[in-house]
Amino acid sequence: DWCTVPGGGGPYRDPEFVENGRRVHVHGYKTDHSGDCALNFLDRHHRNPFYLLVPFYAPHTPYNYQPETYRRWYNNSTFPCFPNTPMNPWQNAGLAHLHGSREAKHAYSALIAGMDANAGRILQRLDDLGVRDNTLVVFTADQGWCAGHHGVWGKGNGTWPFNMYEESLHVPLIWNHPHRIQAGATPSPMVSSYDYFPTILEYLGIPAPSDPARVGRSYAPFLKGETPAWSNRLYFEYEYVRGVRTENLKYIERAKPWPSELYDLETDPGETANLVANAAYRKQRDALRTDLTRYFAANGAPPIGQWRSTTKQHLTEYHAVAPR
Repeated sequence: DWCTVPGGGGPYRDPEFVENGRRVHVHGYKTDHSGDCALNFLDRHHRNPFYLLVPFYAPHTPYNYQPETYRRWYNNSTFPCFPNTPMNPWQNAGLAHLHGSREAKHAYSALIAGMDANAGRILQRLDDLGVRDNTLVVFTADQGWCAGHHGVWGKGNGTWPFNMYEESLHVPLIWNHPHRIQAGATPSPMVSSYDYFPTILEYLGIPAPSDPARVGRSYAPFLKGETPAWSNRLYFEYEYVRGVRTENLKYIERAKPWPSELYDLETDPGETANLVANAAYRKQRDALRTDLTRYFAANGAPPIGQWRSTTKQHLTEYHAVAPR
């Protein structure tokens, strides 16, 4: 089954969907229709083993429409959880008009409310169909978002050059399986999206096919209450920027001419002080740089300096806002 929108984006009001090859013009709200498609799938397939992926478009831009059903919860809000930090000089000019905007905060909140409501509809339908206890539910996302954090509105490409702030990288990750995964448990390992594939296969008892290029590790034992040895180190890449993060340090390397960064997340969780040129951190910086280079080379990636000739997808360059 396939239910998506042509082009991967578009408006939230009265969108066009492609449902199993058939174009459908929907009257209403995109997030609600994504939920409708999921419920329709469950109604037809819940009697057999199934895998249902529901990637909501919300809360991504554009902020062109949110039903009052979801906006009304925030009509009188002062949005205290959104930082009102002065605009970052690296702010992506294409998103700069959203910075500090009350309407952007309202829209973003309403988009999340709509997504949460539809996630609830799906869980309720699993209950109604009598398969909730036999269904693993995983809630996660593809990226984080700066909503005023660091003076930025946007994700990794919310700045020019691209950023790897914690808010851009962090995503929710909830595994829920009644009577099989302990409710409320918060296992300690640092994990990434690239660990999901081997994890879900092991959790389901399916051997992962051999692949020397796979970088992910299975954290399924933690879901079962076990505490195996685990190295807390994560790696990131986004066009011309790569990064490595340990429990307390993050090193970010960009291709020339853009600057690199080093943050001590233990003493500076807000990533306000770039320590890449700090002599006191030279050994840690050099060790992380060596490890980052080794990791990508070992996994078949070309040197970061070759990104222009080796990256197939080139994102739109909005550049930064003009200095004030």
